[in-house]
Amino acid sequence: MFVSYQTSKSEVIYLSEESTDPSKYLDGTRVYVQGSMWDGFANGKGDFTDGPYEIQYPESFFKDSFYKYGFNPEVGSVGVPVAATIRATMPPVGWSIPILKKRIDGYIEEVPNPIWDYHKYIPYSKPGKVHDQIELYGAPKDLDDFCEKAQLVNYVQYRALLEGWTSFMWTKFTGVLIWKTQNPWTGLRGQFYDHLQDQTAGFYGCRCAAQPIHVQLNLVTYFVEVVNTTADELKDMAVEISVWDLDGACPYYKVTEKIVIPPKKVKQIIEMKYPKMKDAKPVYFLLLKLFRLSDNGTISRNFYWLHLPGQDYKSLEQYQQKKIPLKIDSDVSVSGTRHKVRMTVENISKKSVVDSTRSVSAMDLGDASGSHSTRKETTRKGNGSDGLWRKIRSGLGVARPSDNRRTLEVSGTDSGVAFFLHFSVHTSESSTDGEEYNDTRILPVHYSDNYFSLTPGENMAVDISFEAPQGSSPRVVLRGWNHHLDHAVMI
Repeated sequence: MFVSYQTSKSEVIYLSEESTDPSKYLDGTRVYVQGSMWDGFANGKGDFTDGPYEIQYPESFFKDSFYKYGFNPEVGSVGVPVAATIRATMPPVGWSIPILKKRIDGYIEEVPNPIWDYHKYIPYSKPGKVHDQIELYGAPKDLDDFCEKAQLVNYVQYRALLEGWTSFMWTKFTGVLIWKTQNPWTGLRGQFYDHLQDQTAGFYGCRCAAQPIHVQLNLVTYFVEVVNTTADELKDMAVEISVWDLDGACPYYKVTEKIVIPPKKVKQIIEMKYPKMKDAKPVYFLLLKLFRLSDNGTISRNFYWLHLPGQDYKSLEQYQQKKIPLKIDSDVSVSGTRHKVRMTVENISKKSVVDSTRSVSAMDLGDASGSHSTRKETTRKGNGSDGLWRKIRSGLGVARPSDNRRTLEVSGTDSGVAFFLHFSVHTSESSTDGEEYNDTRILPVHYSDNYFSLTPGENMAVDISFEAPQGSSPRVVLRGWNHHLDHAVMI
């Protein structure tokens, strides 16, 4: 990092001739900051601390006492990748998950296998200070279960980290740098994408929180906040707040009056009072939307899963049995080995009837048509050229639309949130080759979003781009918390 300042010609000559600092005799016009731990970063007087680098309670990031100074040069957290990466980078002896040992004081101590320990595993518990954040979802059964629950925690941790800092922006904090966003080896700590370049859920939690215009929930006060980091005032805005329970009902719904958010400000909007209701459920989903009143266009969307004080997320394990119907549309463009895919996913379960006394907006959550209970795949043929012309265009690297645009409907008779959906891209090979594990993933892949959830009636388009190996037949796979089987679209 360089900081500009003015020097005279004589000073430049002096620095060039006498200084042993290369930055001075190679440049001589700017101060060179050698690293993020430079003393002046925090409060300008040499006072600073870095870290923490381990698991935290999500609400801790929103407490004034969490960090003393204005700028934190390094803060990190957990970063276990998906199970496929563990299997692809470690021998089978390294596939065993940490042993959870309950201590006398009630805290859980994680004991990882020697390979995980060698790879610098950061536990999801901190005995004496933080209860195990994976065990909140139920004791993990195997590697797949552990890594899936780790992604839930990764998302929550990094979103809370940035939202907590943002909540104090322009009043206490000036900024923060996140440590260890990517590992140069197969490490098991603080990463947004792993050694094989597959993003963890923490990447998408961070990106959600880092929106220039962002709606969020303060996890200490439970006030909804709107963050405007732009130089423009936001006018004619409103916030929609909806709570969804595990039975698919929407027991709490609010739409605010018109609000104005000044530039470079964090504005408290309204308290989210569902946890104070006498019939509040122990675990619930919260959807926040900041939208324009002029055309109801969504500016920021933020989805939370939360539990009441003193509760946990163990009831989400039973929620895995819910069969939520989905409609998945795919549209593909191919240029040589380069693929661009737009996947549009819709939760087609029946919407809840919300209390008629609520506020109403054009983004209302009223009744919808009935739920779907059949699975079918529809193929719509494109215009298509003959096979020879397609080969010529492919050889020239000319982009072409896919011959097939597909619609896949996934059966389900339940209503509710389609929770923690995530895409991956694979070859058509088998994941097992005798006794050897065969990683079928195509990497790297860029997703416009991933690890997302949809309330009844919602749909989301995700743009996916990647380079496919020559001669391969890629398939895009969708899985989720309550969608365990691969919903695959061949390309």
